[in-house]
Amino acid sequence: LYLMERGSRFVDIIAEIHTPQELLNDCILRQGKTLNVKDNFAVDGALKEWILTEVVNKEESSVLYPVAPDEEAVEDMGLSLAQPGTVKMEFPRITLADGPCLLSDEQIKDLILGSCFADQVLNPNGRFVNYFADSGNDFTVIDERSSLMWQRFGLDLCSIRSMKNKVEELNKKSFAGYHDWRMPSIEEALSIMEAEPNRKGVFLHPCFSREQPFIFTTAKRKPTGYWFVDYKQGKVYWSSGTVPGGFARLCRGI
Repeated sequence: LYLMERGSRFVDIIAEIHTPQELLNDCILRQGKTLNVKDNFAVDGALKEWILTEVVNKEESSVLYPVAPDEEAVEDMGLSLAQPGTVKMEFPRITLADGPCLLSDEQIKDLILGSCFADQVLNPNGRFVNYFADSGNDFTVIDERSSLMWQRFGLDLCSIRSMKNKVEELNKKSFAGYHDWRMPSIEEALSIMEAEPNRKGVFLHPCFSREQPFIFTTAKRKPTGYWFVDYKQGKVYWSSGTVPGGFARLCRGI
């Protein structure tokens, strides 16, 4: 789990989940042949419910124990970006749909192909061109082509319900001086997907953090589920369930 903000910089903090041993033993007995945890990896219904209750759906969990990161592992955010208005754009500005929507698998495929978005499964040759510029602080970046400001780091893993509360709280605090941050639409989230992984192993420009590997979008799947954009695998995917969990990278129009 990737957690917390330290001072003015976001860093990795790995959190150990201290699960009751009896719950783990019961899970192994139901799912495997031995109590040796090295040979059993399945998560059954009871253990999943405990994780959702005690970890995912809690703002502060008593069973999470952060482990200090290696100071040498501070993330490289790439070279300095150009100043706004200084880059000659070879592609015209574009307005991306910015609201919630309901899309089937076939409609997602058509969207990705029609907009030339990169997706390692549906459109591996996709190349959507961005023009990223310095926004004047360490926490945000501007895409001049889509006229969007993005979080460079984002919000950590939690349920969709908790994430909406986090977004509301962020806006109350005027993150980076603004109070209109929101979760991106599926088009907006796909627009920053790169066709090739960067040196940090994610399909993103290096100016974005690797610590939000898959993010919520405002799109729901027809007939059921939620659409996510996975920058670690370089593709879209959907998740079912009433309380899905994920990370977020917020954006706002400029």
